[in-house]
Formats: sequence, structure tokens, C-alpha cells
Amino acid sequence: MSDQTFYSGLQQKLDTLRSDGLFKPERVLASRQGAEVVAQDGRTLINMCANNYLGLAGDPETQQAAAAALEKYGYGLSSVRFICGTQTVHKELEAALSTFLGTEDTILYAAAFDANGGVFEPLFDENDAIISDALNHASIIDGVRLCKAARYRYANNDMADLEKQLIAATEAGKRHKIIVTDGVFSMDGTIAQLDKIVALAEQYGALTMIDECHASGFMGATGRGTHEHCGVIGKIDIITGTLGKALGGAMGGFTSGKKEVIETLRQKSRPYLFSNTLAPMIAGASLAVLERISKSTELRDRLMENTAYFRAEIERIGFTIKPGTHPVVPVMLFDAPVAQKFAARMFELGVLLSGFFYPVVPMGQARVRVQLSAAHTREQLDIVLKAFEQAGRELGIIKQQ
Repeated sequence: MSDQTFYSGLQQKLDTLRSDGLFKPERVLASRQGAEVVAQDGRTLINMCANNYLGLAGDPETQQAAAAALEKYGYGLSSVRFICGTQTVHKELEAALSTFLGTEDTILYAAAFDANGGVFEPLFDENDAIISDALNHASIIDGVRLCKAARYRYANNDMADLEKQLIAATEAGKRHKIIVTDGVFSMDGTIAQLDKIVALAEQYGALTMIDECHASGFMGATGRGTHEHCGVIGKIDIITGTLGKALGGAMGGFTSGKKEVIETLRQKSRPYLFSNTLAPMIAGASLAVLERISKSTELRDRLMENTAYFRAEIERIGFTIKPGTHPVVPVMLFDAPVAQKFAARMFELGVLLSGFFYPVVPMGQARVRVQLSAAHTREQLDIVLKAFEQAGRELGIIKQQ
């Protein structure tokens, strides 16, 4: 406790975040996750900011599957996978994910952040090149930093710039090249042009990798993901994703691909080798979710109907949104303090939203990010839209009529 300047320096930085309107508060819930949640103060709110795309996080069937796995396999394993932490439920889930995604094998991680953090270093070295989209998730950025491969970055979803970086890596004589992109970019709801990316990869002899955290379970005609949406199932070399969003909403991640890739990760991926095994009740519930959504697209279809309705209505009211078809709907407010004030006012009006601003999004691109769910009713969406209109007029974001 001798260096008090360390603590005072931290406090000064925190105070600056608050004064600049950049401090991120935590909103405490006193209920399960769902289309409606109960706040710590006892008020019921319509939840518009969860990654609960299919509405399965608080779903009774998901809970029952978790309870059944808990009863059979226990609470936890107190071990890593290669010692004594692998149960039949983990192998069953890995096989089910491989079937669902159209790959040969899958490896589970405690978190999707670990999946991206642990994929590059075992597979690539200084002789290779990683060509990454500029807006890729922080976990991809951190994973690339842990690897000795040469790093190339291309402008977001810009195929001309991607080709430029592929040419540069080829001319540098790199042994293996891999193009890495989010399947869906979480702050914008933008869908990667995977068909064009695959074509460029084939032209320049590169591998491809996608992060499907905001796609698995609902993108594509049967919810397989962005690679189904873009018509390139079987043409992506590595797929990473999460069990913590559409696929149940708990936690856990995965990497899926060719068997040689997955076996190498089992032997060398540090987050896998040195992290406790994913809790069996999460694996059991996720397995049940996969079985459910493989039988019917009902939840996926309802989500897309809600998305189309909300996107059309929020623009009609007068808000600016990022164009697209994804259930992530960025409502652009541009100024960070305005985004914070807007989210706070929506909270008062009974709607749970979060403001996003630099460094999560570029400077001057502050927003509230709406995320639709299959669990939302049309009545709830109409209440939310009415609150948007009221708050927008009060704060001068949309014009008075």
C-alpha cells in the first residue's frame, strides 16, 4: 500500500470517464433473462439489449435440460479436459455442433473469447500471414497478438482492400495465409461478404476463418450461420462461436473445422489446456438447444419477423439506423453523452438499453444497440417504439411534428 499515486491515478481516470460521459454502468437484474426482466429496484423492463436472439436463455425447456445434466453429471469437474474433465455430454455436444455447422470436428472452450484467443498461436508462426478485418472482435485481435504470424488488416468488409492485403502477403512469400472475419459485426449488424471472401481465398490460396457469435442458430435458412446465409457451407476452414448468445445464452465457446485443426488445438491451445472444463449442465442444455433448433426454424423465423418489423418502424419514427437485415439494430445517436442520456431515459420509460461509444465504436459513432429476440411480442415492440419516439422528441433527436 506504499504507492498511493497508483490508486489516485486510477481514480482520476475513472472520474474522467464519468465526466466525459464514457463510464459504463452495470444495470443489475433481479430476474432471469428474457424479453422482460425485473430490475434491482423491482420495476419490470422490456429487455432490448440482450444477445438472447432465440429467447432460450430463460426458456423452461433450456432450464430443464440443464437440470437434467446437473442431476446426471454433477455441478463441475474440477479439472481440465485432458486430465479427467471430459464427459460423454461434452463429446456429444462437440459432435452435434460439427453436424450442425457442417464440419468434421469441434472443440469446446470455457468462453468464446478463449476460442478466438487460442486458435492462432498453435496453427501459425512467423512464416505465415493473418489477414484480419479492421472491425473484428477484440478476442480475435488479442488472439492474433499472441501469434508470431505477420499481421495484415483490411478495411471493414472491403473486398478491394482485402485483395490488396492478400497480394501483399503473397509477395512477402508467406507460407500460409488465413483471412479472418466476424460473420456478423456485432456493433453494426453488418454481414460479412463470405461468398466474395471465399472466392478471393481460392484465388490467392488462402484459408478462411469466421467468428459466428452473432450468427449461429439463426442466420441462414435453417440457422446454421453466416456461411449458410452466404451459400458457402463446407468452404470455411475454421469457425468459432459461442454458446452464450442464441444457443442457450449461458457461456462457453467452440472452434470447429477440419479434424487436423481441431486435434492440433486439443494438443496445443493454451486456453483449452489450462482452463477448467465447461460445466456439464451448460453442455447438456446447449445440446438440447441444438436438437430443438435443428427440428424447427420457428424461433428463427419469429426473430426475423420481429427484426423486419422493428427496423421498418424505427425508421418511420425518424431515427437513423444502420441498414441491414440482422436483429442487431444500431440506432445512431453519434454523441456519447447523448447516447448515455437516451439509454437512461429509456430505462425510466421501462426499456432496457445500453449506449455504446468510443472505444467500443469509432469516435462520433455513438449509438444505442437494439437486439431483437424471438421472445419479444408485437405488443412489447410497439411499447418500445412508443418509448423511442417519446425519448427522441424529449432529447431533440427527432423533430416534433
